[in-house]
Amino acid sequence: MKTINPKTLWSVLCAGLLFAACKSDPKTSPESTSGSAGVPVSKEQGQAFVEDDESTPNILNIAVKSADHSTLVAAVQAADLENALVNAGPLMVFAPTNAAFEALPAGTVEDLLKPENKDALANILKYHVTPGNYDKEFLKKFKKLGQANNQDVPVEVVDGEVFIGGAKIIASVPASNGIIHVVDKVILPPQ
Repeated sequence: MKTINPKTLWSVLCAGLLFAACKSDPKTSPESTSGSAGVPVSKEQGQAFVEDDESTPNILNIAVKSADHSTLVAAVQAADLENALVNAGPLMVFAPTNAAFEALPAGTVEDLLKPENKDALANILKYHVTPGNYDKEFLKKFKKLGQANNQDVPVEVVDGEVFIGGAKIIASVPASNGIIHVVDKVILPPQ
């Protein structure tokens, strides 16, 4: 079965992050501060913060507007990964619902959202992202996928349904830079 080369994945993510760091308007951000040269600098920089009501929505735009994914959006923001989800892609994001996050042991989400756990949270979120734009039927051909955190996640087909790392794909939403596969569980990386 076809797997994604981790070096290729890393290159795609680095290129996406590089592109994402391009345009911002620090005067419009409530979190503006002064940089080393006295120039205002904003935490909210890059493609994720460009307002555009005319283009086809990207993965981040769709997630932000979904009432079922507010916990995922909060996690992406806490891990500072917004710009990664708006790069040209194509990307596949396996997006856990709020109910999936609620099924984790009590206090898990709150603990992961703390600033001191940003790296652990980013690792978990990157385990939900794969380069590509494959629909549910095409995913049935895979045994594993190489994720953005350089780990593989197993793909299984049970009674015709696709499971990624034990999480069932319950819906799919196309985006301008890939596809969102809504899943019923948070996929936890082995490391």
